[in-house]
Amino acid sequence: MKNIKKLGLIASILVLALALLASCGGGSSTSDSGSEGGDADKTIKVAASPTPHAEILNAVAGTLEKEGWTLEVEEFDDYVQPNVATTDGDVDANFFQHVPYLDEYNAQNGTKLVSVAAIHYEPMGVYAGTKKSFDELADGDKIGIPNDATNGARALLLLQDNGVIKLKDGAGVTATEQDIAENPKNIKIVPLEAATIPASLPDLALGIINGNYAVGADLKISDAIATETEDSLAAETYANVIVVNEENKDSEKTKALVAALQTEEVKKFIDDNYAGAVKAKF
Repeated sequence: MKNIKKLGLIASILVLALALLASCGGGSSTSDSGSEGGDADKTIKVAASPTPHAEILNAVAGTLEKEGWTLEVEEFDDYVQPNVATTDGDVDANFFQHVPYLDEYNAQNGTKLVSVAAIHYEPMGVYAGTKKSFDELADGDKIGIPNDATNGARALLLLQDNGVIKLKDGAGVTATEQDIAENPKNIKIVPLEAATIPASLPDLALGIINGNYAVGADLKISDAIATETEDSLAAETYANVIVVNEENKDSEKTKALVAALQTEEVKKFIDDNYAGAVKAKF
């Protein structure tokens, strides 16, 4: 009888101990995971180029905060790592590229990144070198254009729009120098690294420069001889977009980010800060 009472007491103690252990362990686990999950769910991480992309993003941090979101912007100076970080899930989105670049990246890497919103475009401009207008161009003058395929085609289209050259029929956003059908002044097209064209202007009759590099070189878009217009093929094709993994295109984070960016306040921020070198595309 005494042994039975002892066994009963021991069993009661074990049950109580297990209950306390379960309570402590379960309560701690629920609290930690709930806290971490809540913080992670309300943080939007975006990879971006410094100018103007990160600047535009940082301008909406306060708007997102009012909606209960924390925005974290990670800046990158290259055009590969933002997509890698997005694919790997290190960030929720990126903002630095246009759709043709995105399509090429997906094709080359087997990724499924998608554009969810166009935010702005950076009009390419023609800037004076030794000549101050198209009318001053003489036979054999040199015009510098970006040496990458995408921006080189944009530059050629811009020259065509202003009567300097004529391209073959059908030569659109994939145009190359081989597509030049007419060149009445025998202009020499000089492909250069895009970032170096501003410094090369003294050696060129004219230089065609991307908006971001114009801003970096303290060139004003208002000083350009000509620019891509808002309804141009280039403006439609090369708008800079927010990119996410395909499975996240309809997520709450994605919707919140796009809603914060596509506002009249952001349009005003762009107009006030970039003097036409960056234009809203929404």
